[in-house]
Amino acid sequence: MKSSFTREHLLYLRKQKIRKTLVLAAQIGLLLLLLGFWELSAQLGWTDSFITSSPSRIWNTLKELVVSGALWKHLWASTWETIVGFAIGTALGYAIAVILWWNAFLKDVFEPYVVVLNSLPKIALGPVIIILVGTDKASIITMAVLISVVITAITILNGFVETDKEKALLLRSMGANRFQIFTKLVAPANVPTLMATLKINVGMAWIGSIMGEYLVSKEGLGYLLVYGKQVFRLDLVMTCTVVLCALAGVMYAVVALLEKIVIKRY
Repeated sequence: MKSSFTREHLLYLRKQKIRKTLVLAAQIGLLLLLLGFWELSAQLGWTDSFITSSPSRIWNTLKELVVSGALWKHLWASTWETIVGFAIGTALGYAIAVILWWNAFLKDVFEPYVVVLNSLPKIALGPVIIILVGTDKASIITMAVLISVVITAITILNGFVETDKEKALLLRSMGANRFQIFTKLVAPANVPTLMATLKINVGMAWIGSIMGEYLVSKEGLGYLLVYGKQVFRLDLVMTCTVVLCALAGVMYAVVALLEKIVIKRY
């Protein structure tokens, strides 16, 4: 019986491994197919390569940026701004969610304002941010924080509120106070919610930092995007877009790895 179970388990693991390999191969194959069609359409004149660029032109532009050293300067500026905005926005949003969950009166008062703030286009606050914070990196980080903090607060707060009420009532009947209920039940139960929010915030933080660089920066990938548009170097625009996709993918992969490590403990 035990031997049969072991064989079935090993067969299941083997099938899962084969499936993961096939999925990865299909993803890489699809990417190569799209890049090949993009390059072919540009070479044969099916599309205007001046507007849509092509993989070969993007590669040449990327090499120019690397050789000149400009890529590393702008890449580091955007990455640093994004990571700082991501960290502050997530921490602040989590703290706001805890406060609103802790005090039902404050939750009822401020929740509508949080929802309205989330629906407000943050770019509209750009001039106000510049006046209040200045035209340096602080304004870019502020933009990244504003975009990620609200969605974090709303998502985490919803997770807190939807935590199993029967378990909370059981803990309360056993004499647990608010702090104990939060640390023993609510916070651990919402670790998956926090991890999912971190994944969302990767994109939100990049959007915020690039939007901020559009407005005030003199360096960063957002600045290169604006510069490329102004001088009609669309190859530069497409190259920066590809680099941004790669950076966001790497940051997302790091968060996904962190999720696997953390979830194992809960």
